[in-house]
Amino acid sequence: MQEYIIDAKNMNEKELNRSIKEHAIKYKKLIIKNPQSNHNIAAGLTDEIEIEIDGSAGYFVGTMIDGPKIHIKRNAGWFAGDNMTDGELIIEGTAGDGAGQGIYGGTVVVKGDTGSRTGEIMKGGTVIIGGNSGFMTGLLMMGGRLIILGDVTDDAGESIMRGTIYVLGEVKSLGKNAQIEQSTLEDQKELKNILKKYGFEITDVDYTNFKKITNKSNKNLMW
Repeated sequence: MQEYIIDAKNMNEKELNRSIKEHAIKYKKLIIKNPQSNHNIAAGLTDEIEIEIDGSAGYFVGTMIDGPKIHIKRNAGWFAGDNMTDGELIIEGTAGDGAGQGIYGGTVVVKGDTGSRTGEIMKGGTVIIGGNSGFMTGLLMMGGRLIILGDVTDDAGESIMRGTIYVLGEVKSLGKNAQIEQSTLEDQKELKNILKKYGFEITDVDYTNFKKITNKSNKNLMW
């Protein structure tokens, strides 16, 4: 069977997730109508399935997933994609604080703006923000790749240990242990490949303008 529609209009989050898990083993794609901004949608799901959320999701959408591809047609609340290990989460609108928090792998894409602490303690994977990101973007980042096409505000890369933050727009200020350097040709090629894959069209000149935020010392790289 190919596709199944779940109408979540009269469901609470437990009922919705029970329905998602029940049908994920039978279908290749689930469409969730009337999601009512429920929290924890698809939490802990490990099936390789497509999930389309026809509306907005609440907090912790896609938390701890390992395999699903989730597409949200509108917005998401705090901690979208939290601690995911594999899969894909695409948000057409905006997201709250902590998008991509703690991810180990996979890809989180937010087409609009995000709140504070985007990519906080991420350990791997990729987070792409099409708009602006709030304070402490990349806080305590331990690995992975964070790409911001808009601006970032205060304390970007606060206490970053590993990983890389790419910013096309302005960086208001850097956090402790963070430095800015110019992106390399290899960086720009890599950015072009991943951004085109997710439908972001920017000019060749824009790619040369990406700033690269990394750890400025080796003292936090020794465990």
